[in-house]
Amino acid sequence: MLDALLLSAGYNAAVAMIGATLLGIAAGPVGVFMLLRRRALLADAASHATLPGVVLAFLASLWLTGEGRSLPILLLGAGGAAALGVLSVQALQAHSRLSNSTSIAVVLSAGFGLGVMGLSYVQTLPIAGQAGLDQFLVGQTAGMRLSDAYLIAGVAGVLVLTVAAFFKELRLISFDPDFAAAAGWPVQRLDLLANGLLLATVVVGLTSVGLILIVAMLIIPAVTARLWTQKLDRMALLAAILGGVSAYTGAAASAAFHHLPTGATIVLAAGVLFALSLPFAPLSRPRRAPQVLEPPA
Repeated sequence: MLDALLLSAGYNAAVAMIGATLLGIAAGPVGVFMLLRRRALLADAASHATLPGVVLAFLASLWLTGEGRSLPILLLGAGGAAALGVLSVQALQAHSRLSNSTSIAVVLSAGFGLGVMGLSYVQTLPIAGQAGLDQFLVGQTAGMRLSDAYLIAGVAGVLVLTVAAFFKELRLISFDPDFAAAAGWPVQRLDLLANGLLLATVVVGLTSVGLILIVAMLIIPAVTARLWTQKLDRMALLAAILGGVSAYTGAAASAAFHHLPTGATIVLAAGVLFALSLPFAPLSRPRRAPQVLEPPA
């Protein structure tokens, strides 16, 4: 374990650990704004909606080039499907009486059902054994290549810089979107920017922790940071640190103990940090209602 933590467990393990750490650092601040905007489950709907997009992109790439296993094309399909899933949730909320959670549940289950149906069809093809689409379910951090790490590094850098550049605007629409609209801020464009950050995080995380676990990387570090501070800038910074530490230690544990799946171990590491914060964090205790003193008889 010490060799893994010191990046001495092999070249592939070091690449996987660095790539996962960069993803965790980028996912933390994005998750903070999703949490404050009460859209934590929207990430779940977006991630599950990527599966049919991955399947369709694989079939399109197979038909056009004869090689379905093209990561850029697969991620492009995943991004398009995730965007469609988010737009579907917003359309259901705007044009029906369905609540936020109900709209997300409908899109999540329908998208995942279509994806599983598509995977079943892919398994019947002669090239099914080389498809490797199941890695998008639970991720394959241990098999991360240097090009994948570069991709994650580039996207993570863009995400962090975007959050830093639009921090004031994102904070405003997170706490008081009505005031922002009345003050003349482009709330719809800022909302689109926030959803774009979410989609980019979900898509780039597919190859590392998978569509099922990427939601945990977005939410658990943000929730843990929320237990320690009420200041948004500190919360975003702490979420980035917690996300990076979770990814680094989880990937190191998976490299040291080969029977541990990397994506699940990363999420468990984030869960351990959350559990350790509960007894000690100043904001983890529930607020107690003030006691009402009875008047003397």
